[in-house]
Amino acid sequence: MEEEDVYTKDGTVDYRGKPANKKKTGTWKACPFILGNECCERLAYYGMSSNLVRYFKHRLNQSSATATKSNQDWGGTCYITPLIGAFVADAYLGRYWTIAIFSIIYVFGMTFLTLTATLPGLRPTCHGNDNCNATEAQSAATFVALYLIALGTGGIKPCVSSYGADQFDDADEVEKKHKGSFFNWFYFSINIGALIASSVLVWVQDNVGWGWGFGIPAVAMAIAVAFFFSGTRLFRNQKPGGSPLTRLCQVVVASIRKHRVEVPADKTLLYETADAESNIKGSRKLDHTKDLSFFDKAAIETRSGHVKESVDRWRLCTVTQVEELKAIIRLLPIWATGIIFAAVYSQMSNLFVLQGERMNTHVGNSSFKIPPASLSIFDTLSVIFWVPVYDRIIVPVTRKFTGHKNGITQLQRMGIGLFISIISMICAAVLELIRLRIVRKNNYYELDEMPMTIFWQVPQYFLIGCAEVFTFIGQLEFFYEQAPDAMRSLCSALSLTTVALGNYLSALLVTIVTAISTRNGKPGWIPNNLNYGHVDYFFWLLAVMSVLNLGVYILVAQWYTYKNPVGTLRDSK
Repeated sequence: MEEEDVYTKDGTVDYRGKPANKKKTGTWKACPFILGNECCERLAYYGMSSNLVRYFKHRLNQSSATATKSNQDWGGTCYITPLIGAFVADAYLGRYWTIAIFSIIYVFGMTFLTLTATLPGLRPTCHGNDNCNATEAQSAATFVALYLIALGTGGIKPCVSSYGADQFDDADEVEKKHKGSFFNWFYFSINIGALIASSVLVWVQDNVGWGWGFGIPAVAMAIAVAFFFSGTRLFRNQKPGGSPLTRLCQVVVASIRKHRVEVPADKTLLYETADAESNIKGSRKLDHTKDLSFFDKAAIETRSGHVKESVDRWRLCTVTQVEELKAIIRLLPIWATGIIFAAVYSQMSNLFVLQGERMNTHVGNSSFKIPPASLSIFDTLSVIFWVPVYDRIIVPVTRKFTGHKNGITQLQRMGIGLFISIISMICAAVLELIRLRIVRKNNYYELDEMPMTIFWQVPQYFLIGCAEVFTFIGQLEFFYEQAPDAMRSLCSALSLTTVALGNYLSALLVTIVTAISTRNGKPGWIPNNLNYGHVDYFFWLLAVMSVLNLGVYILVAQWYTYKNPVGTLRDSK
């Protein structure tokens, strides 16, 4: 007779050691609702963000450099706010309720943004396509809506991928194997949404109007929320483990307080609970590792660590709690090397778009013009092509040679992506170099579109898509697997902040090179009319930085120590 899942009062599920084939929740049957939610949410996000730099430039009347910086600042914020959502999820609400609440905030933001592009008084006054005058109040309303969206996405981004992975039990070998595939198909669903956004929605924005262009993503986001709630009874929920930041601080404080105490040679003398389970909700015990031994001092038992038979966590921490901090510290160098990659990735919605504006956007000899931002469809098609190729061909083939369950390690996968990103920047730089030579040779400076087809940009978009499949998906899986069980949302958010810092880095580089290159009345690298500029120099700069970054990554990856979980989960799925 099959057992039914036992639901606790807060909605979490206690499986009580049931065989995998008798579980009524989780696994792939729960994933369509999560993947459907993510597909619609990404459609909404990319439908709004892919062409946003042109909205800033042509509707809010910002210069090329200012529009690029505004777009990158906002895009960066969308990847910083996940730290807020992740903390709330891991400490208090759990991933389910965090996704639900922040999704509603997201819908409100999308709705308000649609109103700023639709209602008279809120939308900028335009005379023709490019002659618009936005008041300070209208610009402010637009940015209020955008940053409300940034807050909403902060509760979704760090939780959805982890929540999907939570549906597969690490203690079940079959489910654990499927978890690796989940991350590939999760990213695949992202790009299905992005495909529709970068083709249909960008065209709508350029040819129908921004009201419809923002309104359709708002509807898509509402559908995403409905998708998520409809799968509620099938989801496995993991209880929040309390404030992860408090636990990390406790280890640091306890270590400093006992900085003069020697760490015993016998590591079994370090403090740990006697139970098979960890004393942290939703977390397995972690085995002791040798590196970063200073923090082991926090687990040394002293008289001051016990107060009337209870444990003072600010003086005595378990080995698992110490290993949580060590795991986060070990992730930081890998995390830092993702920032340069994210700066390269951000060019698709910024300088690639502005570069494409100056090229021939007509399709063949027809009157149909392809919006410059729509070229990102080739990035999306690249991802859609490479995900099944990687999951169904590359992994099985490499597995035969390496014996590794995923074919290659997550670190190797990310390194390959970093290398491919260098080639994409070289392609972009060479294309711009050739384009500028044609402009100078034929005096095309004042032409809105020079006679060189925009489809020459396809290789650089396609290569970035290939790099994404290796680096971004590798990051998703790596940060989930190497994160302590009760800090997975936080570590997912940590991986996402590389995108934020990549945007901020790119914005900073734009500011610096603009300030330097425009001295003495020169047009600079990124003027309003790129025909007078040198965007190729900016692409070469990113290529050089990417080469140096890859060298650092190889060194860091060689020294990385993987975490070793032991025991069982407590109060979890």
